[in-house]
Amino acid sequence: MERHEYERMHALEERLWWYRGLHGLIADQVASMAGGSFRPLLDAGCGTGGLLAALSRRGVGGSRLGLEYDAQAARLAAARGDAAIVVGSVTALPFGDDVLGAMVSADVLPHRLVEPDVALKEAHRCLETGGILILNLPAYRWMASAHDRHVHNVRRFTRRQAAALAQAAGFRVRRATYWNCILFPLMVARRVLTRWSTGGSDVRPFPAPINWLFGAIVGIERRLIGWGVALPFGGSILLVAQKGKAEKR
Repeated sequence: MERHEYERMHALEERLWWYRGLHGLIADQVASMAGGSFRPLLDAGCGTGGLLAALSRRGVGGSRLGLEYDAQAARLAAARGDAAIVVGSVTALPFGDDVLGAMVSADVLPHRLVEPDVALKEAHRCLETGGILILNLPAYRWMASAHDRHVHNVRRFTRRQAAALAQAAGFRVRRATYWNCILFPLMVARRVLTRWSTGGSDVRPFPAPINWLFGAIVGIERRLIGWGVALPFGGSILLVAQKGKAEKR
């Protein structure tokens, strides 16, 4: 990711509607799926630490760890909260086998330096039996934009592709849903209008009324997802998977 993207993220992720919605969705899933584990929760690719701070405010996830490839972003994350931050790669996790109770990873698998199948196998290795994996992924290859180029994303996924990747790594998929469904037509329109743009990060401040409105809309989707509804389309995918017991041979 380009340095100015980390700077924007650090400045905006605690108040920008998209980040607040994402962090709320993941915190909801951690609270409902991984609340009973006494082993650490890892945010793999924690960026500047906004998700870890949100989990801390909610009091979910038990002890929290962060892993970040970029050393400067890792320093910002360490200064933000109470989580221990490690510099490293999701494709070679610096942890032993079966030591994590849960792992979350938001928009990391699309990065050009990440091999998704290797990263998921590493997640499976490090999670305890019954451990929970929560992923957020950008949806639909045809939705790629200038923003993807800024953050060095080279892939997007469908819900079926995301589930197949998790299953191939040995996970049992507990749920997979799109989100940003209600706002999706606006997202598509913006992608069409800026298709050939050479600039334009999506991480930018919004006018307060629009930021509030979009946040409220994502709040409705959070409620629906919390009730078990799988949204049929959207700009992102939320996937929850679990490491099962090893098969006897």
